[in-house]
Amino acid sequence: MAETKREIERKYEATGETPVPDLTRVSGVSAVVDRGVMELDAVYYDTPDLRLAADALTLRRRTGGDDAGWHVKFPVTSGIRDEVRAPLADTLPGELAELLRSRVRGDEVVPVVRLRSARDVRHLVTEDGTLLAELSVDTVHAERLPGGAEATWTEIEVELADDTDPAVLDAVEKRLRKAGIRPSASASKLARALTETGPGPRPAATPGTPGTAGAAVLAYVREQTDAIVTYDPAVRRDLPDAVHQLRVACRRMRSAFKTYRRVLDRNVTDALGEELKWLAGELGVARDQEVLDKRLRAHVTELPDTLVLGPVKARLRHRDAARGGHARRQALAALDSPRYLALLDGLHALLADPPLRKAAGRDAGKVLARAVRKDHERLAGRVEHSLSLAPGHDRDLALHEARKAAKRARYASDAARPTLGKPAKRLSKRVKGVQSVLGEHQDAVVARAALRELGLQSHGFGESAFTWGLLYGREEAAAAAAERELPEVWARASAPKLTAALTR
Repeated sequence: MAETKREIERKYEATGETPVPDLTRVSGVSAVVDRGVMELDAVYYDTPDLRLAADALTLRRRTGGDDAGWHVKFPVTSGIRDEVRAPLADTLPGELAELLRSRVRGDEVVPVVRLRSARDVRHLVTEDGTLLAELSVDTVHAERLPGGAEATWTEIEVELADDTDPAVLDAVEKRLRKAGIRPSASASKLARALTETGPGPRPAATPGTPGTAGAAVLAYVREQTDAIVTYDPAVRRDLPDAVHQLRVACRRMRSAFKTYRRVLDRNVTDALGEELKWLAGELGVARDQEVLDKRLRAHVTELPDTLVLGPVKARLRHRDAARGGHARRQALAALDSPRYLALLDGLHALLADPPLRKAAGRDAGKVLARAVRKDHERLAGRVEHSLSLAPGHDRDLALHEARKAAKRARYASDAARPTLGKPAKRLSKRVKGVQSVLGEHQDAVVARAALRELGLQSHGFGESAFTWGLLYGREEAAAAAAERELPEVWARASAPKLTAALTR
C-alpha cells in the first residue's frame, strides 16, 4: 500500500573534505547525533525522452536505508516535494504507475540513471531528544544507463523532520553559509546526474512564430495541456480542489478551440473538444456533488436547532457518502480509460504539429482582440435575452446559458492577457463578476432540485419535511437575489470602454 510523505529539504555543494560546522549553535539544537553511514543504491526510471525529469518528477527503485522501495516524488514548490512510497518489488507497482499515466501515457519507463551513495547521517535534536532535522553528507556516484557516462560528487542535504517549524532550515542554512557552504545549483540528485552525464531533458518547444496569433493561442493550449497532465495524479491522490482544477483546464482548452477557430483548424480541434467535453462531464459528477454537499451542509449548520426537524444531518451524510463514492469511482474510471489516453495523445500531437490556419500568421494583438470582442458580444446577447424573460423555468435555463457564455468570454480574455495586457485582465475581472452571480443562481437552482428530492424521501420515510422546505425557500430567495443583482453587474462588464481598450 502506498504512503505519502511531505519532504522539505535543502541541498548544498560540498567536497569530501568540506567540514560541517558546529550546529549546536543553531537555536533549539542541543545535540548532533551521529547515526552512521548508510549505503544506498537507487535506479531512476523515466521515458526514453525524459518526460518525468522535464517536469521535475522522479521515479526510483532504491535499496538500502530505512525506506527501501519504489518512490515517486512530485514537486510542490521550491525545496518541497511529496514522496509517494510503495514497497520494494521487482517491477513498478501499479498504484505508482497510475500516478504517472498522464505523463507516460502508452510508453514504458526504462532505467536512465543509477545512483550509489554513501550517506553519513547526523540527527539534529532538542534537549529532550526530539528530532528537528536530519543532515547527511552524501558521496554520490552516478552512472547513465545503459552503460553511459559517469560522475561523482559530494553534497550536503538537510531534511526537516515531521511537524517541525521550517525556520529550523533557515537557521541551519545561516550556519552553513557562514562556513562557506553554498546551496546546490541542482534541485535534486537526479537533475545533477542527468546534467553531468548528459544529455538532459529537452525544454518544450514553443510552436508558432513569436508575435503571431498562432504562437499566442498555442502557448495557451500548452498551458492547459500541462494543467491536465499535472492535475491527473492530484485527482488520483484525492488532493483538495484537484478535480475542479482538472475540469477547468478541460473547459478552458475547449473554449479556446471555439474562440480561436480562425487560428486552429476546427477539423482537428472539434473532435478534441468533444473529448474534452466528455472528460469534464465525467469529472463533473464528482465536482458538482462536492459543491452541492458543501452548500447544503453549510445551510443546515446556519439554521437554529429548533428549525432542524428530523434526521436532517444524518440524511445528508448518507447522501454524501453514497453519491460521493460513486462520483469518485466514475472520475477514476475515466482517467484509467483508453479514451482518456487517446485524448492526451491527441493534444500532444496537436502541439507537435499544430493545424494552423491563415489567421495564425497574423499579428496576435489584432486577431485575439477581435475574438475576445466577439465572445463578449455573444455574452451580451444571452444576458439581454435572459433578462427579457419572466422569472421561472425558461429564465433559469436562459441564465444558465448566459453563465456558459460568461465563462467562455472570461477564458478568451485570460488567453489573450499575455498579448493584450491590462485591458484583457480588466475585462476578465468584470466578466468574472457576471459569471459569479450567474453561478450563484445556478447553484441555487440545482440545490432546489436536490432539496425537493430529499423532502420527498423524508416524507416517504414518515419524517418531517419541514427543514427541507425551509431550505428550498431560502434557495428560491438566493436565486431571486442573484437575478436582481445581475443587471448592475452586467452594466459594469458591458461598458463600451472595456472592449474598446482591447484595440491595439
